[in-house]
Amino acid sequence: MFDQIEPMIQGFVKITDAETGEILLERRNAIHFENMSVAIARSLANQPNGPIYKMCFGNGGSTVNGLGIVTYLPPNVQGQNADLYNQTFEKIVDAGSDATADSYMTVIHQTNALFTDIVITCLLGFAEPASQEVFDDGTDMNGQYMFDEIGLKTSGENGEEMLLSHVIFNTIQKSLNRSLRIQYTIRIQMA
Repeated sequence: MFDQIEPMIQGFVKITDAETGEILLERRNAIHFENMSVAIARSLANQPNGPIYKMCFGNGGSTVNGLGIVTYLPPNVQGQNADLYNQTFEKIVDAGSDATADSYMTVIHQTNALFTDIVITCLLGFAEPASQEVFDDGTDMNGQYMFDEIGLKTSGENGEEMLLSHVIFNTIQKSLNRSLRIQYTIRIQMA
């Protein structure tokens, strides 16, 4: 029976305004299955560069032409060296390292269920990232903190970190007048 079980991994991301609770984004994200399989094996074998370590943000997932038409690039989930298109910020979410109290991971499992969720919560407070715009009224869609892509990565030295998941979305500006809560869920199911 167990040799017929196929693992399935899904991802979901939800971004809310941390003060008002307004949902700014809620959608599925793409999983990098090759890197995820390596990360799971390394984690189970208690080897380095396996666990989720940081949430990365970028502004290279979409382009806007002169007519205002938005073109979205595909999630970058092929090849071991896959990465965000243009990473501009990152925050550590691994509680065993330099994560803050407002950025953490939780494992959720119900008895007898064939799936387990890893919920990665990351808060971008009012004061972070440094050098952000004062108000969320920016017009330059390529601004450093005009996020349109997020990915989860493992730790790694000398460029050995691995991109585990990637999501592309409508641009959301991070500025001093808003605090964003990102809830990134990875569901591992044995079905």
